[in-house]
Amino acid sequence: MKLFDLTDRVAIVTGGNGGIGLGMAQGLAEAGAAVVIAGRNRAKSEAAAAELEASGARALAVEADVTQEVSCRALVKAAVDAFGRLDILVNNAGINIRKRPEEYSLAEWNEVLATNLTSAFLCAQAAHPEMRRRGGGKIINIGSMMSIFGAAFATPYGASKGGIVQMTRGLATAWAKDNIQVNAVLPGWIDTELTRDARAQVPGLHDRVLARTPAGRWGAPEDHAGIAVFLASAASDFVTGAAIPVDGGYSILG
Repeated sequence: MKLFDLTDRVAIVTGGNGGIGLGMAQGLAEAGAAVVIAGRNRAKSEAAAAELEASGARALAVEADVTQEVSCRALVKAAVDAFGRLDILVNNAGINIRKRPEEYSLAEWNEVLATNLTSAFLCAQAAHPEMRRRGGGKIINIGSMMSIFGAAFATPYGASKGGIVQMTRGLATAWAKDNIQVNAVLPGWIDTELTRDARAQVPGLHDRVLARTPAGRWGAPEDHAGIAVFLASAASDFVTGAAIPVDGGYSILG
């Protein structure tokens, strides 16, 4: 369907070299978009870009520290220099440090907030002028189930992901006049490197997730390809400020 066609569109995916980010990047590429993979690990990003190119997509790896304003602006410039435009930004870069709240240092708190929340704001700021110049764009911010729920071992992470939802609403309101739709995706428990660490560190987590999730399984990165294409395409032109769970039903149970 043309509504979902991303031919000639250009997307940046931060943290797109693995996990949910790569799953979304693959979906965007399959729909026709050129994809810029941004991350701090150059080798991993280049491998992800090569994987996309092997499937016939146009792709580029850019080494970037998205906690730094100058790096975010350079990332946007690299995308425009390579492909001539920027239409889609997926703010997926993120980390977690699992501790009880009284055990965090200020430096750890700041690191999580900078990587998960401030980076998304800086990248959105950097993308806005190019999107406005072209008459519109799509920004997809990656939240979490921790945007909704609390966890004793993830206070800074939860604060950052709750902030993602409120930031999404603020940007959606501010930039609607520029025809820029800004939405958030709230992944549930997805089988990634990050959550494999969580299962090793939090006793009983695996069984509790399976017991609560109506779908009866952990999610996979590729489960996010469809929502990425929807929110990046003309199919979602009247959807903005939304926070959409992709969680196998985890969040609907009381």
